[in-house]
Amino acid sequence: MIRDITIGQYYPASSVIHRLDPRVKILSTFIYIASLFVVKNFSSYLYVLLFLGTTIILSKVPFKYMIKGLKPLFLIIILTFSINIFMTKGEILYQIGPLDITVEGVHQAVFMATRLILLIIGTSILTLTTSPIQLTDGIEKLLNPFKRIGVPAHELAMMMTIALRFIPTLLEETDKIMKAQMARGADFESGNILSRAKSLVPLLVPLFISAFRRADELAMAMEARCYRGGENRTRMRELSLHRRDFIAGVITCMVFVIILVDRFI
Repeated sequence: MIRDITIGQYYPASSVIHRLDPRVKILSTFIYIASLFVVKNFSSYLYVLLFLGTTIILSKVPFKYMIKGLKPLFLIIILTFSINIFMTKGEILYQIGPLDITVEGVHQAVFMATRLILLIIGTSILTLTTSPIQLTDGIEKLLNPFKRIGVPAHELAMMMTIALRFIPTLLEETDKIMKAQMARGADFESGNILSRAKSLVPLLVPLFISAFRRADELAMAMEARCYRGGENRTRMRELSLHRRDFIAGVITCMVFVIILVDRFI
């Protein structure tokens, strides 16, 4: 299950989406997220699905790889579905003891679960098609205008990128520790919620120790290379916008406008 988490991972490929400027991809992701929260009916989801499906095809990332990222969050999706289907009042469709399943509840549950699935798949495309270095440069460039009001653009970009970069590493470390503990007789799956929580202690302690050790090693490596932040630093590849970036930005904005029109008009 842990190996199925795709957040923070980069999938190398030669595609149009991979070659897009990271600033365009970051802004397009925010517009995509805003579009999902603007949608109010299933017809608008068709535009989102068309846009998302086209993006996945152009990115050349296998669809199975995208679906695999949903497995670790399956419990959250089920929980969201259950809360909406049982807590929404309306015309009673079926009764399970004290709980009522309503027509409005079914509609709201499917609607919210679909939104969550599309949100996870859509946002994961950003890290799957953007290398950590490009992501750092893109975030820093977008935050540069806020330097005038004291925002540390380079430091924020570096912290965010390091956090994303080390998610797969920590997941791999967790998997190794879990297998080692299971070989010593640890049981992480049987028992109630309280006993499962207690069984995680032998997993979390070495994981935190490993995370702090990696952070210390990274700090020492950066210091040994005379890292002093973003001032007066040059880049091997400077970011520049091309025609494909403007086309991608226009298409994303058009999809957002279509969803706005569908909602309010």
